[in-house]
Amino acid sequence: MVVVGLARRDDRIKQMSKELAAAKEPGKLHAIRADVCKEEDLLSAFDWVDRELGGADVLVNNAGYWSHVGIDDGTVELWSKILNTNVIGSSICSREYLKSVEKHKKEVGHIFVVNSVVGHIVMVDSPMYCASKHALRALSMCLRRKLADQQSKIKVTDICPGLTKTEILDNTTRQDMFDHMTCLASEDVAAVIVDCLSASSVTQICEVVMNPVPTSIAVY
Repeated sequence: MVVVGLARRDDRIKQMSKELAAAKEPGKLHAIRADVCKEEDLLSAFDWVDRELGGADVLVNNAGYWSHVGIDDGTVELWSKILNTNVIGSSICSREYLKSVEKHKKEVGHIFVVNSVVGHIVMVDSPMYCASKHALRALSMCLRRKLADQQSKIKVTDICPGLTKTEILDNTTRQDMFDHMTCLASEDVAAVIVDCLSASSVTQICEVVMNPVPTSIAVY
């Protein structure tokens, strides 16, 4: 598979690309510098994919931003950053992906939205973050329904992990939580995405909720 990674710090993706090539792993990884909060960056990235690769087959929306702010003490700047990253950026990518699929007349495709278990529950100390994740879930449900009404073969899957070792948390919070709680690894989430891609052509896995064990967060 040919993968295009979008990131503000594209040097990390470039390094991963070199490591994969050196290990003679199959496939190829391209790096594009882009800020998911900037529509022009995303439009430019999708334009490159269209021109150089003939469009995208699979989209993984996995950008995220978390801030420990409430309704009573938050600022519009922080609220906007959460919503722009988690909701608007993902929506722009999904929109441009669907345009690309239509342009290149692809009959099948798959959109993944890396969400969170907090899209099912609430955390009183992070209301705007929770709101963004609930919004993502609702958007996926709406898109899945619309595609179904169109008899489309494009699948939409929400991946909702529990606590995962990523850089979304600030350093102090991250270290404290990772030292005292069982966490998923990013590789665990990636493995689930691969499993969903491996499903039969008539199987749409609409949502996957995954937690580390043991955990204090029980969704179902």
